Amino acid sequence: MAGHSKWKNIQRRKGAQDAKRGKIFMRHAKDIYTAAKQGGGDVATNPALRTAVDKAKADNMPNDNIERNIKKATGTLDGVSFEEITYEGYGPGGIAVIVHTLTDNKNRTAAEVRHAFKKNGGNLGENGSVSFMFDRKGYIVINNESGELDEDVITLEALEAGADDISNEDSAYEIYTSTESYQEVLDYFTEKDFDILDNEVTLIAHNYSGLSAEEEEKMQQLIEALEEIEDVQDIHHNLEESND
Repeated sequence: MAGHSKWKNIQRRKGAQDAKRGKIFMRHAKDIYTAAKQGGGDVATNPALRTAVDKAKADNMPNDNIERNIKKATGTLDGVSFEEITYEGYGPGGIAVIVHTLTDNKNRTAAEVRHAFKKNGGNLGENGSVSFMFDRKGYIVINNESGELDEDVITLEALEAGADDISNEDSAYEIYTSTESYQEVLDYFTEKDFDILDNEVTLIAHNYSGLSAEEEEKMQQLIEALEEIEDVQDIHHNLEESND
């Protein structure tokens, strides 16, 4: 993880994503649907659903929308059936890319993802072609914009909570956990009233690669093209983005 800040990459694209409010609601709806489908519709007993609902509420998604998607997933409301499909491939410069989708039409989604890769200098691979380069981890970001949180103190807190690793990124601490201990660590920091900027179970690359300015621009174009696809839920890659 050294030399790479997932949080900086998130911040880099946050403004553009916030401008797409309708798309954000749609993705929250699918996240809620998936979590409720897999673990039931009760946020008290389904940590993944509780996280999805909390994120939706943080983006001001209406409660009626949240409840409707939970009901769809649990079969108490008629609706379409979504299927989770993961695509793997390479972007410009050999950057590994994993794309998670949730779709009601897999043929449409496959064509759109394939077109995005082909148009932007990438190519799709077989399942497993790049996933071995990533680990599934819990990820929590603690705000330290004030600079008042001492690194030694927060590190001890993280270890006490059961975290695996922590990284100091100037204005924030990035905490990494196993998937099994993620919710316990998140609850620990929530109960202690730390300012949590972001949290999720996600894929973390073993190593990150830099590109030339020209190749990075092409890679960013691929990411943006994939983000424009309605069915895309998450994009993971091992690009070490520059600070420019």
